[in-house]
Amino acid sequence: MASKIYTKTGDSGETSLVGGKRISKSDNRLEAYGAIDELNSFLGSLYYMINDDIEDSQELINDQKMIIYIQNQLFVIGANLATDPDATEYKEASILKAEAVEILEQRIDKLSEILPPLKAFVLPSGAIAACQANICRTVCRRAERAIHRVALDSSVDDTIFQFVNRLSDYLFMVSRLINIETGYEERLWDQNIKPELKDIP
Repeated sequence: MASKIYTKTGDSGETSLVGGKRISKSDNRLEAYGAIDELNSFLGSLYYMINDDIEDSQELINDQKMIIYIQNQLFVIGANLATDPDATEYKEASILKAEAVEILEQRIDKLSEILPPLKAFVLPSGAIAACQANICRTVCRRAERAIHRVALDSSVDDTIFQFVNRLSDYLFMVSRLINIETGYEERLWDQNIKPELKDIP
């Protein structure tokens, strides 16, 4: 007999961490790995949005491969954050390797060589995939803040902080790459801009 997807154990507002410890669904730890899960879901849609805009761009193909890699690392981070080290020992599968940060930094360095230098702040805009990359970036920033709140009461591996911090930088650069590769002009911040509205009859 197949197991049921629902357990009814969370109906009272609590859930189980790795190892069985029960915590409130409003706990900072749950908020942190929930934000990582949300980010992973947005990255899944970004992958296919890039697929629609790819236009034979080898660099965007490379970033699709990076997205799959990142999604797998986010599962590691989620498992890590779902473990309270004061109650349960980390499993091997929930330990993020330093190599993950290095791979992300190498791709960021490569994109820095490809992209034109920034002359002003870039507004989130352009291709649908570029806009989605910026949504991923902002969710990543929120996840980073949530992880720091966990660290106020419990230890968090520095590698996780480093990876999530680099990831938001990477996603910003991917948004720029998508727009450039698909022919969208970057929309720059202009504090003096005024809307040219037509009169409404």
